[in-house]
Amino acid sequence: MSTSNASLIRQEAHRLGFSQCGFSKATFLEEEAPRLEAWLGAGMQGQMQYMENYFDKRLDPRLLVPDAETVISLTLNYYPSKKQNADAPKISKYAYGTDYHFVIKDKLKQLLAFIQLKVGAVQGRAFVDSAPVLDRAWAKRSGLGWIGKNANLINPKQGSFFFLAELIIDLKIEPDVRIQNYCGTCTRCIDACPTQAIIKPSVVDGSKCISYFTIELKDAIPYSYKNQFENWAFGCDVCQDVCPWNRFSKPHNETALQATETLLEMSANDWQEITEDVFKKLFKNSAVKRTGFKGLIRNLAFIKPSS
Repeated sequence: MSTSNASLIRQEAHRLGFSQCGFSKATFLEEEAPRLEAWLGAGMQGQMQYMENYFDKRLDPRLLVPDAETVISLTLNYYPSKKQNADAPKISKYAYGTDYHFVIKDKLKQLLAFIQLKVGAVQGRAFVDSAPVLDRAWAKRSGLGWIGKNANLINPKQGSFFFLAELIIDLKIEPDVRIQNYCGTCTRCIDACPTQAIIKPSVVDGSKCISYFTIELKDAIPYSYKNQFENWAFGCDVCQDVCPWNRFSKPHNETALQATETLLEMSANDWQEITEDVFKKLFKNSAVKRTGFKGLIRNLAFIKPSS
């Protein structure tokens, strides 16, 4: 029965637009517990205090969903067909279109409703970056990829430009088999990181990452990092852009994630002269809103070459 349920769920997940769907047993993450503790103990979360909260829940999905049996891991491709103006300040590709939280949460709700319709009284919760869930660990356990040296989940057929999401449910489904790590001796991501935030394979010091500085940090960006941002104004894709596995990335076809022509055509001058009204209109439903207008202006000023 669980095999047919798995097949049904995968088929519906793909219909909804998810790229991959895998299953793992909802249990305590023994491998990840000491790693997370060490990462937090070293202060690599910087000002992201929320990473310190709900330590136990991050490691055990049964504390999030009573009687949880299965974690369904899903990926949604966000690799764009068009890129920004080459001279413009850069924003991460994931933020080109509508905020992914809205897009994916709706799909997850539809998938859960489908499971309840087809299987019966299944209880569960949907997660998209909004609760203490170690999504990469679950995706790895579900056979969707391996954790690369840049700490991103990498799939051998699709690269790493995709969102991760989960449904944690009380329905038992046969777990999928993990796949091998194929990074080999490659260190391109480590070598290319502008701020040397990847301190060793699969360990990123969040407090040194450009994404952290341009999104999470609320204070002034340390001047010691001046001229190291390579024109990134919101997030950073360097460690993914240089990854050989991303030669397999293909443009997504999710309308809500498409960038507007206005965003793609903005020049360096347009960005430097952006007003709050333009910001609100351009990024009305975008993840870029997370840094706020003042945060974006701070970032743009920091990456502007010294005169």
